[in-house]
Amino acid sequence: MASKGNMEDIKEYLQTVQSDLDAITPVRFCENETVNLILSSFAAKAKQSEVRLTIDAKLPDSYPFSDTELCSLLSNTLENAIHASKQITDISKRIIHLRMFSRNNKLCIDIRNSYQKEPVFHHGLPVSKKKGHGFGTKSMAHIVEKYGGVFQFSVKDGCFIFQATT
Repeated sequence: MASKGNMEDIKEYLQTVQSDLDAITPVRFCENETVNLILSSFAAKAKQSEVRLTIDAKLPDSYPFSDTELCSLLSNTLENAIHASKQITDISKRIIHLRMFSRNNKLCIDIRNSYQKEPVFHHGLPVSKKKGHGFGTKSMAHIVEKYGGVFQFSVKDGCFIFQATT
């Protein structure tokens, strides 16, 4: 295109490349690259589901978790939150707030999401009657407990809440 002096095609090509790069480049939420990739992916999923996701992540570069455990913990949390929020017919009420930070070398997670249907709890864990569901919250609990942490699932003021410190 340059050798033919076709400036319009060059400009169009560069705009396409920039747009493609913007679409695949993860947003930097914190110092931890694994967390950035996971959060970027779920931010895109939330946007696609017309769910407003706010993220406040202040984390160091590394934690004792494996990338697989960190991915499982965050993916299950965000997948459940998006699924619950997108059931709400009023799009303006589809909201998720995620806050992650480090305190005394512990990972702290607080995620709150709107929901349509009141969750059911059994022994402190939310349960699903759908076949093949319900393993995510057990996995989250296992990961937190494996590292000597504590967690809580609850409902308050129309929000489903997951909190963990580990």
